[in-house]
Amino acid sequence: MICYKAGVRRPGRGAPGRKGSLVTRYRNTPFDALEPGMEARARRLCVADDLYVFAHASGNLNPMHLPRMDGDGDGTPEAVAPSMWIAALISGVLGNQLPGPGTLYRSQSLRFLRRVHAGDELEIGVRLTGKGPGRIARFEAWVALPEGPRVAEGEVEVEAPERALSFEVNDVPGLTVQRHIHFDALIAEAEPLAPIPTAVVAPEDAASLGGALLGAEHTLIVPLLVGHPGRIAAAAEAAGLALGRYEVIEAADPAEAARTAVRLVHEGRARAVMKGRLHTDVLLRAAMDRERGLRTGRRLSHIFVMDVPGLPHLLFVTDAAINIAPDLETKVDIVQNAIDLARCLGVQEPKAGILSAVETVTPKIPSTLDAAVLSKMAERGQITGGLVDGPLAMDNAIDIGAAMSKGLKSSVAGRADILVAPNLEAGNMLAKQLSFVAHAEAGGLVVGARCPIILNSRADDDKARLASCAVAALYAAHRAE
Repeated sequence: MICYKAGVRRPGRGAPGRKGSLVTRYRNTPFDALEPGMEARARRLCVADDLYVFAHASGNLNPMHLPRMDGDGDGTPEAVAPSMWIAALISGVLGNQLPGPGTLYRSQSLRFLRRVHAGDELEIGVRLTGKGPGRIARFEAWVALPEGPRVAEGEVEVEAPERALSFEVNDVPGLTVQRHIHFDALIAEAEPLAPIPTAVVAPEDAASLGGALLGAEHTLIVPLLVGHPGRIAAAAEAAGLALGRYEVIEAADPAEAARTAVRLVHEGRARAVMKGRLHTDVLLRAAMDRERGLRTGRRLSHIFVMDVPGLPHLLFVTDAAINIAPDLETKVDIVQNAIDLARCLGVQEPKAGILSAVETVTPKIPSTLDAAVLSKMAERGQITGGLVDGPLAMDNAIDIGAAMSKGLKSSVAGRADILVAPNLEAGNMLAKQLSFVAHAEAGGLVVGARCPIILNSRADDDKARLASCAVAALYAAHRAE
């Protein structure tokens, strides 16, 4: 929720008190206490989320008023704030400050003089010009750029409150706009790169085949479709997709398709592998084969890259798909893999929070012991490229207020980019809770192998599938440098 700077000026009583402070309680001025010349002002920064919220609340989905939402041209790069949104700012000052709570609108007449865009800071003002029967109060009203020209002005008539009222700002529920700007940025960063040849294993249903071809349309990957040609063709027909320009490499069943994809990596024809319609364990069995697989000197681990609405950065959750009950040695590789991926995606100094149920080292909870050791190993340079701290509970890993309330002094507590779960069950539940309860988008990648392995879920939407391709492309590009 947005709080804004405000102050009320009364004739002969100087400048607004506590100017610039955040308002936590609004109090009104009843009709009998109103005096001509009284003023109230507020400042408000117009942000893109304001325009999205207003579009949904008003039903006005005119793309001229919506910032560009993706690379397909929906919305406009310099969206114009709707005139009625500007008018609502005046209503906010009247209803919150002067006369304040209990005020009811009667009429308004406004002239709109200039356009307002996301990023503009606005000053909103009202001045009492007269009073009339029936508790009628008349105001001059305006909206202007600070120290600049007015963008709207006019007259407003309201019915002022009869008695004193007040309310707490925190009593009003806040809003979170469900957008995924971090994934949009990843896709935009990856699209100019050379697309990576990707062996798509058994793309034999509409979802997996469509995801691969969508990645190709956005120039993120060049798909090599490995599987049963008949089933791939049937999936394309069912989804209305054309296969003409894509190579299909025959494999009789999913297990053979997985082995063929691994072979394509060894031959240099593929630089990434993507899961299609097959069980994850079938794909990983081929990838982890000790003689012909994709093993390196490091253990493979899975990392969810998550775009959580309201969180100002990407969130990495690991391991939620491969290592069921990792020991300490395995956790070292899990943490290092996550740090390396975060750095490839532009996080200069990733902060890894090692999760447990509590933030104190407790011998009865083994995960707290592992967390403490991992933290010390990072201090000694055995884990590099980022900051590591633990044990941390979920709340004080990502919320600075929770961390401060526990007295935790750490560069990671309350600021974690990476959440390292104690085991697969906890990691999987955490990632799915973020997806289905907090409306996060999640892309998935297996790292630690000779090439990135994209693990899509059947429940993934187009944005998640594109993001996974973008993450793989960026990871592969950085590894090649």
